[in-house]
Amino acid sequence: MRRLAVYTSLWAMQPHDQTGVNLPYDQVCEMVAQAGFDGMAIDLGASDVAVAHAVRPHMERNALTPLIVAFPKTINSLEDTLHMAADFGAPFVDVIGQVMPITLDDMVPVIETWMNMASRIGVPIQFETHRNCITNDLYTTLQLLDRIPDMRICADLSHYVVDREFWYPLSPQDMGLISRILQRSDSFQGRVASRQQIQLQLDFPQHQKWVALFKSWWREGLSDWRTRNPTGECMFVCELGPPEYAMTDAQGREMSNRWEEAQTIMRWVRDIWEELGGDTR
Repeated sequence: MRRLAVYTSLWAMQPHDQTGVNLPYDQVCEMVAQAGFDGMAIDLGASDVAVAHAVRPHMERNALTPLIVAFPKTINSLEDTLHMAADFGAPFVDVIGQVMPITLDDMVPVIETWMNMASRIGVPIQFETHRNCITNDLYTTLQLLDRIPDMRICADLSHYVVDREFWYPLSPQDMGLISRILQRSDSFQGRVASRQQIQLQLDFPQHQKWVALFKSWWREGLSDWRTRNPTGECMFVCELGPPEYAMTDAQGREMSNRWEEAQTIMRWVRDIWEELGGDTR
């Protein structure tokens, strides 16, 4: 069986829209499930283990699968998160590693140690393309992928668009670099960025060229994943963060409704998946 699972993020639901109101966990989980999401990512950088345990029963009651997003600040600290993820039934742990050596030669053993730890515990890990972590730089990450053939990626391309300040349209060379990331990606995250902003409003006319670019990357990534995986579950996380990820006006009010935008991205991605052939059984 091959299927697409679309998640949102607990972080993105606190708050979920311009009201600025943080809803209780039971209401959040009901909203997410009723909207048709398959699960929810629990971000241990934006919250903590106590929050994960508090939201867990509400996720279980609404048949939402948890994904654990880890920000390990030491090599050994990932182990506790892996055990927690196994207990929660998470499909994998998304690692945003805060151990950040300067040289590539020093980075490789950090990644390999985490991978060996995950293999020993029996929980898969993927390394998210993210700023302020070990995969901060696109070029260095590509070198890590060359050095570590089994290293798998969770592709949040918004970070590299901002970090590299890609001009639009991207050059064929830069598009090729992103393709190399997608070819090693086993999951994807949904946010549209520009070279100056990490998170754009989806319906503003001036942002449509970036929307089209990201939709083309999601299509490429999902298509490549399907080519590599005749069975399994492909995960896509709609991760539209609250302020200061979300842009605000002079009164501090968000300029778009992120809850509606998350559902829009979910529909886009599911449409792309169906156009590529849909689920198989």
